[in-house]
Amino acid sequence: MKARVVLRKVYDYVRYDLKEIAFPSSLPDPPGTKIRPKLTFYQGFLVLKKATRLYAASWVRDIGPDLRPNDYKKREEGQDGTKGTTSGEKEPSVLEDLAVAARGGAETLKPALQRLYMTRASAYRDALKSFIEGYQEGVQQVIEKKEEADKRQEGDPPSKSD
Repeated sequence: MKARVVLRKVYDYVRYDLKEIAFPSSLPDPPGTKIRPKLTFYQGFLVLKKATRLYAASWVRDIGPDLRPNDYKKREEGQDGTKGTTSGEKEPSVLEDLAVAARGGAETLKPALQRLYMTRASAYRDALKSFIEGYQEGVQQVIEKKEEADKRQEGDPPSKSD
C-alpha cells in the first residue's frame, strides 16, 4: 500500500508540478481583455496582401541626387540638350572625401580623417564656448536680480504688525 501511495505522488508530481516548473504557464489575462478571434486563412491572406501593399507604397521611389547622382546628371543633360551645371562648383562632401581617401590607401586616409576630426573638434569647442558664455550670462542675471531684491528689502522699512 505504501508503494502505491508513493508512486501516485511521484506520478502527480511529474504530471502537474514538474511540467509547471519546466514550462511555466503565463499569467492570466487581466479582466476586461477581449480575446480576438483567430483569423481564417482567407482573412489572413487579405491582411498580408494589404500589409504588403502598404509596405511597398511606403518606399521612397525618388531617393535624391545624393545616392544616385548619375541618374540626375542624365536627366539634367536630357532636359536642355547640354550638360546641366549648377551655380559654381560644389565642394565634395565629407563622405565623398573619405571615400576617395579610402581608395588611395592609408597615406591619403590619415589626413582626411585628421581634417574630419579637427572640424568636429572645432565645432564642439565653439559649441562649448557659446554654452559657457550663455551660462555665465544667465548666472550674472540671477546675481543681479538677487542684488536688486536685497536692495529693495534694505530700502523698505520693516512693517510691524501688532
